[in-house]
Amino acid sequence: MAGKSKKVRGAAAKVVGSLKGLSAFLFIISGVISVLALTGSFYMLQIYDRALVSGSVPTLVALSALAIGLYVFQGFFDIIRAQMLVRIGARLDRRLAPVAHQVVVDMPRLGYSTSEALERGRDVDTLRTFAGSQGPVAIFDLPWMPLFLIFVYMLHPTLGALTIGGAFVLVTLAVITEILTRRFSADTQNSTIVRNQIADSNARNAEVLKAMGFVGRAVKRFTRANERHLELQTKTSDITGSFGAMSRVLRMLLQSAVLGLAAYLTIKGELSAGAIIASTIAASRAMAPIDLAIGNWKHIVAARGAWGRVRDTVEVLAALPQPMQLPKPTMTLKLEGVTVAAPATGRVILSDVSCEVRAGDAVGIIGPSGGGKSSLARALVGIWPPLRGAIRLDGAELAQWSDEERGVHVGYLPQDVSLLDATVEENISRLEEEPDASAIVAAAQAAAVHEMIVRLPDGYRTELGPMGTSISGGQRQRIGLARALYGDPFLVVLDEPNANLDPEGEQALTKAIEGVRARGGIAIVIAHRPSALQACNLVGIVQQGKLSAFGPKEEILAPKAAPDAQPGTPDMQPAATTAAGAKAKGAQGSSPKVAAETRRLVAKKAAGGAKS
Repeated sequence: MAGKSKKVRGAAAKVVGSLKGLSAFLFIISGVISVLALTGSFYMLQIYDRALVSGSVPTLVALSALAIGLYVFQGFFDIIRAQMLVRIGARLDRRLAPVAHQVVVDMPRLGYSTSEALERGRDVDTLRTFAGSQGPVAIFDLPWMPLFLIFVYMLHPTLGALTIGGAFVLVTLAVITEILTRRFSADTQNSTIVRNQIADSNARNAEVLKAMGFVGRAVKRFTRANERHLELQTKTSDITGSFGAMSRVLRMLLQSAVLGLAAYLTIKGELSAGAIIASTIAASRAMAPIDLAIGNWKHIVAARGAWGRVRDTVEVLAALPQPMQLPKPTMTLKLEGVTVAAPATGRVILSDVSCEVRAGDAVGIIGPSGGGKSSLARALVGIWPPLRGAIRLDGAELAQWSDEERGVHVGYLPQDVSLLDATVEENISRLEEEPDASAIVAAAQAAAVHEMIVRLPDGYRTELGPMGTSISGGQRQRIGLARALYGDPFLVVLDEPNANLDPEGEQALTKAIEGVRARGGIAIVIAHRPSALQACNLVGIVQQGKLSAFGPKEEILAPKAAPDAQPGTPDMQPAATTAAGAKAKGAQGSSPKVAAETRRLVAKKAAGGAKS
């Protein structure tokens, strides 16, 4: 267990790569730059104590040439360090951005908002930006600060003591800045997420806001969240700005104090004239990293928080097991006591659902709104993991397949069809890098959407735009159906597949379900409209979070005359239940509303109504 924990902790380091070696190299370069930064102090010391005293022009020229050469080397190493930091930021982005985006895709299904998910991508941007800023420069220069303190101390112990005291005061300011900003960093991050959530929600519902005239109220809601965000951000900026200003003033005060003390020591004959300027420059250079760190403290805190979140993300992904490749499922789908809870709230939506479906079957799932039908669909395709129980394909739980392998065997059409901002071809082929053109056309033909696609301006290469809004809802639903059928998956789950379809589209849907059955697949159809059940041979009734009935369609929906039925109008009601369904009924009692809804749907079907 300890070995596994160690492996997980090292996952972030593996993703980042050999940053330890680069950090050591940068530390050495920073040391060289710090040594070369003493050039000005030594130059002043030699000019005043040697060149001016001797009156030698060649000495002055030689010292100046040497100083120029050292300054050139310092600039050269500064450029190397800056370019290395930029490239380290690019490396972090290159290696962490795909991992962060994987989490961005995964988080919403677990109950997180889109804005919370996108924060992982912004964290990577924060790290990359920080790597190219002055923050890392201050961090790498801080360990070399004693070099300047020693130099000043060697000029005179009293000057060294004054400089060390000033450094202690500045370090204390840095510690206070850290303590105060830490109080607001988490709140500021949360306020950013809330503000972005509201902005994202307003953007997604722009048509509704405009049509019903409450854009102004939505903007006011955003404004309140933005004011809270600005308030917290202002407090953080006030702290870092105030202490940054204090540190700059103290550094200038210390520089003047060192200059004055050096002059006094020179008057007393304890220090040379050149040492006055040399000590002032060295003391200022010793304080610069602390001053720079305080000035960039807000960015340092942001980068530290971003790295913590990204590191945790990488470690969580590394802790996930890597399933062994399994053979293609061809026989059964089993639900064994499946309980499903909504990830966002933890509320149990489905409880103790058990049934078995065999290859060649199509199951129509009906029931009242809010009964748990869509939640069942999400569990069947692996979006929501079961709280208890197991969903098995050919005896293996869904978790025993990786997402990529499971996706080959599963087709899914959600209730709210969203297409990618890509071409029709890329949408149907699920972004395969080298898609099979014949498989794409076959899926489109199975969904009876081929003729519509070839009439688009660029056919299968037509760009659909954001969310596929360049086409109608019915066209989106049929392209989504083609995507679900691409590659002939064993399990096809369709949630309200005929919600936006015309009669022609519903006929195509029926043929598509029949095609799944004919090739030995399994189709699960969530429906309110009875026309979607025409090709189904099994029916399940989900109500109040239970699978209350499951079995052959002709048994579950057996015709029975209702007391209030019109003469000659057939009526149907559930007639057979599984043991689990009977148990659920015994525990909850029958639902007159559900029975009435079922009778209404089936009466429409018996009357031949394919219309809603």
